[in-house]
Amino acid sequence: MPLREAVDSGSPALVEALLDDRIRGRYAKSELLSMRDLARHWCETGVEAELRRRTGSEGVVTRARVQDDEFNSVDEYTLDGIAVRDGHGAILTHLEELLGVRTSFEELMDRALAHADQNHTAWASATIALAHRRDQATWTAAAELRTHTDPVHRLFGAEVLRLTHLFDGRDEDVFAGPALDTFTDWSAKETDLAVLAEVLVALGEHAAPGAQAALLPYAGHHDTRVRRAVVRGLSVWPSPPAFSDAVRRALRELIRDPEAGVRQNACLTIADDKDRDPVLTDATAALLDDEDRRVQVIAVYGLALHHDERCVEGARRLGPPQPAYPDEERYLGEAWRYEWRRDGR
Repeated sequence: MPLREAVDSGSPALVEALLDDRIRGRYAKSELLSMRDLARHWCETGVEAELRRRTGSEGVVTRARVQDDEFNSVDEYTLDGIAVRDGHGAILTHLEELLGVRTSFEELMDRALAHADQNHTAWASATIALAHRRDQATWTAAAELRTHTDPVHRLFGAEVLRLTHLFDGRDEDVFAGPALDTFTDWSAKETDLAVLAEVLVALGEHAAPGAQAALLPYAGHHDTRVRRAVVRGLSVWPSPPAFSDAVRRALRELIRDPEAGVRQNACLTIADDKDRDPVLTDATAALLDDEDRRVQVIAVYGLALHHDERCVEGARRLGPPQPAYPDEERYLGEAWRYEWRRDGR
């Protein structure tokens, strides 16, 4: 597919495939500049307006959300049989990076906020591009958004700060301290639930007692996104010899959560930990009768890791791994390995 056609399609995944490191050299800088201008034109004109201009049609434009790559989605507009995706903002960001253009923080934020959706590829490309800069100017600009009156602006700032710390693989990790202080203070003041969840996810990426202390009060929160953030944070901590009493109480609550995804993550946290608290093990065993198969599978895995006999019967009741979930073989296989060790095979 020609690069121009890929840019016109509005699919960042297609464009990035054509600009892969191995083949990027075949495109002259002048062509990349032209494609950048084309992507900017789509952004400024709008997909629907440009579709109408090109087709001359006054027909009905349909719009549907579609997956563009493994992680991100876009909106696809269709008019008279011609479909175009609205990923031109992400394409523009990618081309600017290839050309060495340092786009301002404000412009990248505007591209993201034009969609106001964390799952949209334009949002993801903007936050990732800014986070990879790892400089004080970008950090300051993102941190200043924490007091913005619009929660979408605060969400964008929180994600940029979170990713800046997450992507910083340098030994000195200069943003670790500022990030922990910022997010700890922010979590106590944030009123928007989507922003609060993002802030708590960020706290969970810090292996520090202060981060854990800030997470725990939200374990019983009424919003599912917030509880997911808490259990996610508890799951990424380095495994201690034993959980604190406060963490055990939180996990006993989270493993009985009404939302299956929260129960799964709580069960995994207990499974992968060295803590052998019998109360937590029994709570895991209770999930063998859960209504959600995924929860049951992880419960089998957790019991096997904790050398608990109940994993064997749990695995037998579930039957063979389901092809739709490739990791079921690993989870259920842990029970089979336990049985082999138990029987001395």
